[in-house]
Amino acid sequence: MMKIVTAIDSFKGSMTSVEAGNAAAAGFKRACPTVSVEVRPLADGGEGTVEALIEGMGAKREVVTVTGPLGQPVDCPYGICEERKTQKEDGDESIQKTAVIEMSGAAGITLVSRDALNPMKATTYGVGEVIQDAIQKGCRRFIIGIGGSATNDGGIGMLQALGYDFLDADGHQISYGARGLRQLYQIDGQNALPELSECEFMVACDVTNPLLGKNGCSAVFGPQKGATPEMVEEMDHLLETYAEKAREHFQGNHEVDPNYPGSGAAGGMGFAFRTFLHASLKPGIDIILEETRLEEYVKDADLVVTGEGMLDAQTAMGKAPVGVAKLAKKYGKPVIAFAGGVTKDAKACNDEGIDAFFPIVRGVTTLEEAMNPENAKKNLADTAEQVLRAMMLWVE
Repeated sequence: MMKIVTAIDSFKGSMTSVEAGNAAAAGFKRACPTVSVEVRPLADGGEGTVEALIEGMGAKREVVTVTGPLGQPVDCPYGICEERKTQKEDGDESIQKTAVIEMSGAAGITLVSRDALNPMKATTYGVGEVIQDAIQKGCRRFIIGIGGSATNDGGIGMLQALGYDFLDADGHQISYGARGLRQLYQIDGQNALPELSECEFMVACDVTNPLLGKNGCSAVFGPQKGATPEMVEEMDHLLETYAEKAREHFQGNHEVDPNYPGSGAAGGMGFAFRTFLHASLKPGIDIILEETRLEEYVKDADLVVTGEGMLDAQTAMGKAPVGVAKLAKKYGKPVIAFAGGVTKDAKACNDEGIDAFFPIVRGVTTLEEAMNPENAKKNLADTAEQVLRAMMLWVE
């Protein structure tokens, strides 16, 4: 019996990861009713990660109201995965809870209207509130995607919400946003949540920018968030002062490295996670593949299926489908991909382990029609059916 494993990224606006996998599975079953199809979730740590893991791993969906990027309340969804662990000493089982969080749900650029974007004011405070909520619900492991931020505050808002004191010369908490760093005189961690010492943070970070300088977060990402050239210069200077205050706080007892790759992610949130919360910064796809244990399914598969909404040269540069393909090639498995659209330069994907790829749009249509969820599912199922029929004919 043929075994197929699907790990397809979401088709944004059309299908979630698991919906896409189920659609492909339906098409495969029409071509060969006896085929075994295992649908696994896929994401890259950015938008869609929480929903993919909730759907694919049986996680519980939580929603908490937190402080939005400009101070307004926002409802931020996140997931809690429960996993049984055996304690070696007495043999008893315990429940390990992992929280899956997208920082964009609390401090994302999509939460701010274009004319209101201002990284001097935007705060990551809500991200810390989500983490705090998860801690209160028993989570001690965290997977956090930090793409799509509206902020450039170096993660200080998040740390303030977790109990760290960022104080001015009078001993008062500094203001929200990068502008608060103008007031920074001292950092004090005495009031930080004691549970943080028990927590493990894995941060999905797909950029390697440092905190400071011409390749730092202010210069590279600040303009996308509404920063003027004057703001960029000031924010870079303020973050440099912040890094110096962090060194003073740790007094040489802990590495403080603003040049560490990824420190500039999400307006300096990478720096805050690594410096204050001892987080590991990893490519999002690496974390997701590890957490979903895709390798366990791939190694016994006859065919691995991946894909995403648009397959192009950027896909070949390390996006989720290529991560799946590289894992499959570790075991010599054939890999095909489905996509809503395919560009000419998508040929680069063939060099990265995707043996063949197929667009699912099956005729002249409008973008709106193609992205209609029901149409997208039908198109994917129909394409999957015909691809498998061709493969079976070739095998025979």
